Amino acid sequence: MRKLHRATLLFVAAAVSLTACAAGSGRDTGGGPTVAPGADEKFTLTVWSNYSGRELTEVTKALESFRAKFPNAEIEHEGSQDDDKITAGIRGGNPPDVAMSWATDNIGQFCSSGTFQPLQPYVDRDRVDLGQIPDAVRSYTEYKGNRCAMPLLSDVYGLYYNRGMLAEAGLTAPPRTTAELLDYAKRTTKRAADGSIEVAGFLPTMPFYANNPQNWAPHFGARWAGPDGGSSLATPEWAEMLRFQKELVDFYGYEDLERFRAGLGQQYSPDHAFHQRKIAMMMDGEYRTAFLDDQAPDLSYGTAPFPTSRPELYGTGFTTGSIMGIPKGAKNPGAAWELIKHLSFDTDAIVDLANGIKNIPTTRAALDDPRLEVDENFRTFVDLARSGRLQGNPVTPIGNAHIKAVGDFAASWQSGAVPDLEAGLAEVDRRVDEQIAKSGR
Repeated sequence: MRKLHRATLLFVAAAVSLTACAAGSGRDTGGGPTVAPGADEKFTLTVWSNYSGRELTEVTKALESFRAKFPNAEIEHEGSQDDDKITAGIRGGNPPDVAMSWATDNIGQFCSSGTFQPLQPYVDRDRVDLGQIPDAVRSYTEYKGNRCAMPLLSDVYGLYYNRGMLAEAGLTAPPRTTAELLDYAKRTTKRAADGSIEVAGFLPTMPFYANNPQNWAPHFGARWAGPDGGSSLATPEWAEMLRFQKELVDFYGYEDLERFRAGLGQQYSPDHAFHQRKIAMMMDGEYRTAFLDDQAPDLSYGTAPFPTSRPELYGTGFTTGSIMGIPKGAKNPGAAWELIKHLSFDTDAIVDLANGIKNIPTTRAALDDPRLEVDENFRTFVDLARSGRLQGNPVTPIGNAHIKAVGDFAASWQSGAVPDLEAGLAEVDRRVDEQIAKSGR
């Protein structure tokens, strides 16, 4: 399953402007969380998600498994519902009972604006052990102590490499450091007689494919916020990351690289550059293994943790995933929580869904379950998820605006339009801090 960062600033602005909607109609237990209908009381839950095709079928199966616990439940699952549609449903007074989102970038906005209802009262009432969920996953489902979402599987990012291309260059193992990655990229790049790029050893273009700031940052030890909570981009770690990318861009030549990139296939199409043997190495998530099995079954490739700027960082990485929440105004919040709890903690349901759409489970029990289908290439990502060394999405009340700001800056830097890297990063810090201050959250 792909996990695109599809939440846009348009969505953030719309969600921030939400006005109060009617409270859920579930029964209340003395001011506490609402409860699910009784064992003999039939009820219907509406679930909106952005899944489609095969993934929609697999997620619907997982939803239907809830009926083993609540046979009186009927579940209506509507796919192809993005965050803008969820927002419109809330504003129009007709939200789903459960909303599934790929927009973990926006968890700070979801929680602070009330777009998703608080779940901690349910967690406390049911004595749910959140320690079952890895720390990085917990970090991208709450904001400032307000848990307004739970995870529905996760993505973990690492290195993919073409075994044949590395072998042809005399390389017998994947790179472990960014210095090695730079060397490997140069050795596996091929040019035509006219100097144009035929094969790029590694494509550093930001943001393109999975080359997003949050995916890259852990491998350089770069942090988004300082001890005071303010934006912390003007640091040696961020500068080192961007200089590394620029060195590789300069090796190719910016214009040559842009011409090459313009001819590459889309990220989730069979024409993807790695599938077509146009790039030797790339960063991507575990879901790519399913795409390769389906769209390029003859490609010999391997996976590994992504190279790091310092050896002691090797084995770190980035994780994100789908999230589930109860929207403001949901009609059956108590029953919605029971469904969310089932998908978050029922090991059989989690493992079945992970096997169906090739994502990483989000509980320790499911990660260790022998029924989890783990081949050599998928194991890289499972081991990273177990490591305790992953970082989640940076959480702020301005959604993904700060990530977009860094991505835009990185693109300008790579093009040669930024004369002073440190000053430019400091200016991005200033703008991000200003936006957060204006949000009032």
